[in-house]
Amino acid sequence: MNKKESLLQKIKDGEAKIGIVGMGYVGLPLAVAFAEAGYHVLGVDVSAAKVAALNAGHSYVEDVADAVLAPLVGDGRLQASTDYGILAEADVISICVPTPLRKTKDPDISYIIDAADKIAQVGASGKLVVLESTTYPGTTEEIILPRLLANGEKVGEDFFLAFSPERIDPGRTDYTVWTTPKVIGGMTAACLETAVALYSVVVEKPVPVSSTAAAEMVKLLENTFRAVNIGLVNEVALMCDKLGLNVWEVVEAAATKPYGFMKFTPGPGVGGHCIPLDPHYLSWKLKTVNYTARFIELAAEVNSHMPDYVVGKVADALNTERKAINGSRVLILGVAYKPNVGDVRESPALDVIHLLRDRGAEVSYCDPYVADLTAEGLAMQSVDLTDEALRGADCVVVVTNHAAFDWNQVAAQAPLVVDTRNAVPDEGNGRFDLRPEAATQRRRVWRL
Repeated sequence: MNKKESLLQKIKDGEAKIGIVGMGYVGLPLAVAFAEAGYHVLGVDVSAAKVAALNAGHSYVEDVADAVLAPLVGDGRLQASTDYGILAEADVISICVPTPLRKTKDPDISYIIDAADKIAQVGASGKLVVLESTTYPGTTEEIILPRLLANGEKVGEDFFLAFSPERIDPGRTDYTVWTTPKVIGGMTAACLETAVALYSVVVEKPVPVSSTAAAEMVKLLENTFRAVNIGLVNEVALMCDKLGLNVWEVVEAAATKPYGFMKFTPGPGVGGHCIPLDPHYLSWKLKTVNYTARFIELAAEVNSHMPDYVVGKVADALNTERKAINGSRVLILGVAYKPNVGDVRESPALDVIHLLRDRGAEVSYCDPYVADLTAEGLAMQSVDLTDEALRGADCVVVVTNHAAFDWNQVAAQAPLVVDTRNAVPDEGNGRFDLRPEAATQRRRVWRL
């Protein structure tokens, strides 16, 4: 039996040991999925705190409950370590490490390189190695493959290499690891076959593509599509402001078209690990072949300036109350990058807070998912959303529309609101006050 057949048999029999490098919001749900399917999972992470929590059965990822994790740890199905050495006994190794951008907007693949180097030291012979971290087209072949080649071993015969981009969307319950289709590209046909066999265990619909580079491009297209369309609707918001139109009314009406239109909504910017970063990976790669990704760069320009626009709205709103930003008390509702999660990576709220502080505002925030905010030089604690806190603010700025917020309370108690998510109801005709007399009334709720 050759190495491919041996590996396929182990996967089929449930005897393959699954190694996962990077036990964060991507790696941990994947580890749980394999463990629940009956496989023995070996997790590796550089964070000793995460490893200790996992081995105690405690989850630090919102999408994985302790009640799910603890039994898997207790049964010996899932264990974690900071030592890559445990991967020597793994049959499969999935790389789920971060891929941030440098300040110059160039890809930082140092975590991928470090993981590949350490896996090479452990040895890849007989193993399937899958990169899941988002990166530019060519990374698997140009960065991972050379590091795994050793002693004349051949990819597709002695070891197997694939790329399968993560599609985790934190906070979602309608799509899980099982129900989210999984794009898979292999270095060879044998690599693709083994990777498809592996993911078929935990994914309802594997989607094989022709190469690792194609799979890498798929991931970037997905998030570039979102970034560009968010940039478009954010620019429409700016246009509507200039024209005296309600962008939310325009978007809702356009969304009634049953074909040819996909609804995107404006906001204070874009956040999270994917949308603000992934398009830059593609833009950077294209610069190496002397091509400028104009849509990507324009969308990034529009989206990155939305926090400035929000602060301008705050200034305009306060000005109508004969107040300046300097010295005003501003309460931010929501600092996470999206609703109903506690992730603040690249959150536009961080820029909004810094810009308000730079202009002299006294800024506080409320977020039921983020008790302490320590990102990007900030050191703040969430306040309770009480009537007193709302009434005591000169302006309340809605940045993240968490379902836990009582928007009727905000509407009733806050003296002035700048709502970037169309979350707060108006008096009168719902969220769009279309009464003729509304134009002459004092505006308590300002929208994008």
